[in-house]
Amino acid sequence: MRIPVSRAVRRVFWRAIRDGATTQDAAAVAGMSSQQGDVWFRDAGGMSPLSLKPPSERFLSIRDRELILAGISAGLSIRAISRSIERSPSTVLRELERNLQNPYRPRSRRGRPRSTPVKYSPSLAQRRADLKMARPKPAKLALNDRLRDEVQHRLSEKASPEQIMRRLRLDFPDDPEMRVSHETIYQSLYVQGRGALRRDLTVALRTGRALRKPQRRATERQGRIRDMVLISDRPAEVEDRAVPGHWEGDLIVGKDSGSAIGTLVERATRFVMLLHLPDKHGAIEVQQAMIETMGRLPEFLRKSVTWDQGKEMANHAEIRLALDMDIYFCDPHSPWQRGSNENTNGLLRQYFPKGTDLSGYHHDYLDYVANQLNDRPRKTLDWKTPKEALNELLSKPQPTGVALTG
Repeated sequence: MRIPVSRAVRRVFWRAIRDGATTQDAAAVAGMSSQQGDVWFRDAGGMSPLSLKPPSERFLSIRDRELILAGISAGLSIRAISRSIERSPSTVLRELERNLQNPYRPRSRRGRPRSTPVKYSPSLAQRRADLKMARPKPAKLALNDRLRDEVQHRLSEKASPEQIMRRLRLDFPDDPEMRVSHETIYQSLYVQGRGALRRDLTVALRTGRALRKPQRRATERQGRIRDMVLISDRPAEVEDRAVPGHWEGDLIVGKDSGSAIGTLVERATRFVMLLHLPDKHGAIEVQQAMIETMGRLPEFLRKSVTWDQGKEMANHAEIRLALDMDIYFCDPHSPWQRGSNENTNGLLRQYFPKGTDLSGYHHDYLDYVANQLNDRPRKTLDWKTPKEALNELLSKPQPTGVALTG
């Protein structure tokens, strides 16, 4: 019998998904392979198949089972073991009957050893319990052909699951068999193996998603950055790249999101600057690195920065005041709004491969990589290099500043 991964591990994975992690990052947090995370996500239709709440206290936990093992090893009686975990003796007795081949015999009062050793594995017992708890019942829509046909017809007519649930109560007021919750409809559409509704009917939903997007309660959502100015309020001069001094920024992250390097690209010249973040890449570290690095620019090259809505920019107000520079935020999940930066991050992966620890790179190496990109001819610049394009700007009459020739 194949023993499944414990529910505790699955909860870690799905909590990470709920909090906005990718399947790869969630699998890493849970200690699983990224391939296993992809399988879980796909088979569950993007929704957790189990409750994310802590397990009920009426069930034995892995800690309870470890205490049972300690009691067995000490030769304690069933009652003594039950007192140590504050459970009834019958609970301990049933646990041992399920997971031991031979009856348990405690050590005698004279301390005589047991005739045969008792083998009890808390982890194996926990997994067996998890397997017994996973009892998927046949979906109601799979058992009731008339109800299933009615739901599929209404879905094809673009009705939402909630609308279907409400109308069925009105249209069949005296027929309790024609009742179904909207959550059951969603589960039957999205969860693989439920076998009730045709999967292609997901395109009839308003979202049209093939996988369901996990929802979080308001108290569980990631904090929104306060006082953001969105990209829709950005001046038109930024869009046409005719005026220098407007930048795009982001982080490239390392293995398990534990390290990062900040990237800044000037939109008109494609000039690159890298932020050294050797220890952490939170709001304070990014604030300090941006102020230090961009503070070396002449004032006319510090007009604005456009960033995504990552928490590392939570201190954007402080950065704006220190540099006298506007900061705009992209719409969620819209990397194309920072096209130059996204392209540059792709080039940087030649020097900083994905899945590596970025904290070990020295500041001098970051300067070397930036110079490499700034000496690279660009088709968008008529085959000039970003450094040449920037120096042309700096050679024109401008407010006093420092040329960044590398």
